[in-house]
Amino acid sequence: MTNTDIKNKIETLQSDLTFSQEDGDMLCIEVSKDTLKDFLTKLKNDADLSFDYLFALTGMDFGEDLGVIYHLESTKHRNLIQITAKISDRENPEIDSIHEVFPAAYYNEMEAHEFFGIKFKGHPDLKHLFLPEDWDKGFPMRKDYTDVNMLVR
Repeated sequence: MTNTDIKNKIETLQSDLTFSQEDGDMLCIEVSKDTLKDFLTKLKNDADLSFDYLFALTGMDFGEDLGVIYHLESTKHRNLIQITAKISDRENPEIDSIHEVFPAAYYNEMEAHEFFGIKFKGHPDLKHLFLPEDWDKGFPMRKDYTDVNMLVR
């Protein structure tokens, strides 16, 4: 399938999408955080698409919004797509966990929570992976993060 074919098929599954790149290796799609989990489930279970492999989940600070970027592959059809879900509430950023749809998301969600402060609703164990358990100095990957050690020098 070409990206145009994938786009046309995806548009029959869900209407609240924005397509930002249709040429190149990967079709890029933005979806509402409120419909994300359902949308990813449809992408995985639709026989024509079969996006069954989550190979990357990344937290992101877009400036005004936080968000999560998901990279999916269909191992059956050898197609790639990128899904972006933005979160406008920087003080309490929440999005549904997708670890039940894609088990590979489990540790990636923990990492995005740790470094960006994004809460993944439904994740059973959002704990630190890299920073000390008692870390309370903010979220190091956010653009507004200030390393207090850098100020002391």
